[in-house]
Amino acid sequence: MIAELGLAALWLAAALALLQLVCGVMVVRRDDAALASVIRPLAVVQGALAALAFGALLLCFARFDLSVKLVAMNSRDAQPLIFQIAGTWGNHEGSMLMWVTIMSLAGALIALIERRVPERTMIATLATQAFVGLGFYAFLLIASNPFERLDPPAQQGLGLNPALQDIGLAYHPPTLYFGYVGLSVAFSFAVGALITRQVTPAFARAMRPWVLGAWIFLTLGITAGSYWAYYELGWGGWWFWDPTENASLMPWLAATALLHSVSVLAARDALRTWTIMLGVVAFSMSMVGTFLVRSGILTSVHAFAIDPERGAFILGLLALYVGSALVLFALRAGTVAEGERFAVTSREGALVVNNVVLCALLAIVLVGTLYPLVTEAYGVRVSVGPPYFTPVSALFFLPMLVVLAVGPLLRWRRDSLERIQRPLVLFFAIAVIALAGVWFNSSIGFLPLVGMALAAMLAVASFAPAQGRNLRRLPLAVWGMMIAHFGIAVALFGMAADSAFTVEKLVAAKEGDTVEIGPWLATLKTVEPVAGPNWTALEATLAVSYEGEPGKALRPQQRSFWAPAQKTSESALLTRWNGQLYTVLGDQAEDGRWQLRLWWKPFVTWIWYGGILIGLGGLLALIGRVGNDLKRRHAQVRIARRKRTAE
Repeated sequence: MIAELGLAALWLAAALALLQLVCGVMVVRRDDAALASVIRPLAVVQGALAALAFGALLLCFARFDLSVKLVAMNSRDAQPLIFQIAGTWGNHEGSMLMWVTIMSLAGALIALIERRVPERTMIATLATQAFVGLGFYAFLLIASNPFERLDPPAQQGLGLNPALQDIGLAYHPPTLYFGYVGLSVAFSFAVGALITRQVTPAFARAMRPWVLGAWIFLTLGITAGSYWAYYELGWGGWWFWDPTENASLMPWLAATALLHSVSVLAARDALRTWTIMLGVVAFSMSMVGTFLVRSGILTSVHAFAIDPERGAFILGLLALYVGSALVLFALRAGTVAEGERFAVTSREGALVVNNVVLCALLAIVLVGTLYPLVTEAYGVRVSVGPPYFTPVSALFFLPMLVVLAVGPLLRWRRDSLERIQRPLVLFFAIAVIALAGVWFNSSIGFLPLVGMALAAMLAVASFAPAQGRNLRRLPLAVWGMMIAHFGIAVALFGMAADSAFTVEKLVAAKEGDTVEIGPWLATLKTVEPVAGPNWTALEATLAVSYEGEPGKALRPQQRSFWAPAQKTSESALLTRWNGQLYTVLGDQAEDGRWQLRLWWKPFVTWIWYGGILIGLGGLLALIGRVGNDLKRRHAQVRIARRKRTAE
């Protein structure tokens, strides 16, 4: 009964999305005030119905209802409850239902609170949101029904993919979906403004919180996903340029460019056409990522490999949404006013330079991701990995950091480098000192060396905008910008240090043997069997000590799951302020020795600390922007009341 209730709610939500689209089109074409009054309530009710459908699926998983095919395929009674619940979105159908639910709730929130743009533009935005949502509803109801029944019910569930039976599944996919959906809202705003030719600062101020929110969630989602893959897969790396990793990176790059562009439009009424185009591109990249992960053309722990027919459905949606938006852009871009002009040497100019570089990085990642898929279609298999992505990306990324350090010091509209000559000399001196210090103390590669030098420069430059200002009165948005830029410096230092100083050792050891790895000593004490709720394992006990300090125990495992049957390596990590010891237990050799793989990774955790700081900076900026908008709205209400009183 719960599954039928969820399916009925899904059908009703789809029907309301269609009605919302039809009504929106009619209102935009002929300004029917009576019809316009029903569109906001339609969006709210649609969001409630989508939430009801997702809640029903969540309840089916929590109750372990084996009459629902999706539950039987992705859950098992031996799994811990957290993984049974997370299994709701740990599969193709459930994750798509979560996607459309978040999108519908976002549309409902827009309908309830947004009053800053002209009503006709708001109607066009909600109609576009319904248009996007309708495609996903159709996909779920026609090709990927999450509530499909089994008759008779299964006797036992197959279980969740063991690689996904980790707490990371509880937060990584939902965080990314919030980011993707935020970009769908930005897309709807962009298309709505283009339809009504109302590309104004007011439109940008309404769109900016959604872009900023999406960017925050994407940042935290990518950070969390990187750490999850790092410790779960047991290969010791934090990023491998896997196509499914790139599928989340590409929307983030586009969202970063869009965030800066929409901020310029909101504050200075410039970059109008550029903002609209980036709104389309950012959502396009989220759709490309969805296609890559769910089309079946990729085989990865991240991917939901499904039949090609459903992949073709998603590709059709991608072509429909992006193609329609690009056609509309081609038809209407010429009617969008140019906006205010600015000099190349200005803060706007610096933001444009960084946006162009971000788009170049996006193109590099997109080409490198799709090229192997294209060649494989012609029977030629190629691999595109770090040897391509790292140096080619660095050609654009490293100069961008210099602009990132200088840009916030420039004035709006027009400025000169002579005015900020002293800070520039200071930044350059810091970079040179850091470069020399690292160079003389170790022999490392060129890119890590330059990366650490630029990280030191950017760390100092991040807080330069606060110089000479009252810190208590500094707006939250400025604090957010400074912390986010500082987070980039921290993450960059972690990446460069990990690349430069990581020590790896693969050994065969018997019980009692001691291995030296960097400043650590690791002694293999025992290897014993242990059991979990739905797995058994061989667990090694390693006594590790850092430069003579009291020892600690690490327990890496080799797990064998039986639901479904699969072996995994569970790494064991010990974290210090200056790095992380990473240990993995391998197979036993014929002579009784055990394979141990050990890494000492100096400052690697700074990568994720930096990601958290970037997200925190975005959150502070969001709070500051929303607070300013509320103050502005209250001021407008007070002025309107005074006018009415005077009359």
